[in-house]
Amino acid sequence: MKAIVTVIGKDKPGIIAKVSTALAQNEVNIEDISQTIMQGNFTMLMQCDFSGAKLSLKELKSELLALGEQIGVSIHVQHEDIFNAMHKI
Repeated sequence: MKAIVTVIGKDKPGIIAKVSTALAQNEVNIEDISQTIMQGNFTMLMQCDFSGAKLSLKELKSELLALGEQIGVSIHVQHEDIFNAMHKI
């Protein structure tokens, strides 16, 4: 199953490293990544393959939400189909 992970918050060192480490530790493959910094605000979108994940999507969402709170960013996970439907014109 593929999902989109979004990360938004004030820029600081280590955001990409911590989020990608958490995904790798749970056997989630990052297939594509885009990140930018706009006026000190960090934004990142990752397309990930969760098919080999050690935890359920619900458990991973919870773990990433907690990580986001810990490092001061907002992390959300959406199934790829839902993300695409929401962003279709």
